[in-house]
Amino acid sequence: MEQPVIIKSNARGIRLIMDPDISFEQLKYEILKKFSDSGKFFHNARVALSFEGRNLTEDEEKQILETIAECTSIEVVCVIDRDAGYEAVCERQIQLADELRLGRTGEFYRGTLRSGQCVECESSLIVLGDVNPGAKIIARGNIVVLGSLRGNAYAGAAGDESSFIAALDMDPVQLRIGSVYGRSPDRGAFYALKNRRKTMEPQVATVQDEQILIEPLTRGIFQS
Repeated sequence: MEQPVIIKSNARGIRLIMDPDISFEQLKYEILKKFSDSGKFFHNARVALSFEGRNLTEDEEKQILETIAECTSIEVVCVIDRDAGYEAVCERQIQLADELRLGRTGEFYRGTLRSGQCVECESSLIVLGDVNPGAKIIARGNIVVLGSLRGNAYAGAAGDESSFIAALDMDPVQLRIGSVYGRSPDRGAFYALKNRRKTMEPQVATVQDEQILIEPLTRGIFQS
């Protein structure tokens, strides 16, 4: 590469293209320099970020995100994989985060939850990654998964049935909101998830008439 770090951006996303051959410490320095020089351009931007050009460990990705946070006012909403639908995915994830903004009462978990893992939260929880079958997330408030929800999710763990569970890709084994359970009907469910359908559009689960109802996430869905 002629430059060790290249930044390409659109209105909602940043592509960080990195030299695969330089050391990681040198890479962090180059990223710091590049974003410091571009800080005014990205002032207070809320973006989706993709890493390209080299394979990174989760710890290396975390260090890069911390480097960006130190030298800019950019808010990285999520990290996504680069693909043909990059711009659409950026827009969709930013929109979901905007719709379900949890303020400062929520917590973030970044990474994929695999079978056997469990994350618990005393407030609301945003997962920046996937929740695989066999994994579980529990929150006293709301749950937002900026990825695929294919495991178990329990919102309103203190008994609040006004809580919700939202995901970009909603295909859970089991959902629970307050005291109301719902399971995927194709997995031998007792209480089936009402209106559940497999789709790549963001969906949200709420309690209605003592059942868990899944609907497409649209603007104004939570407005009374």
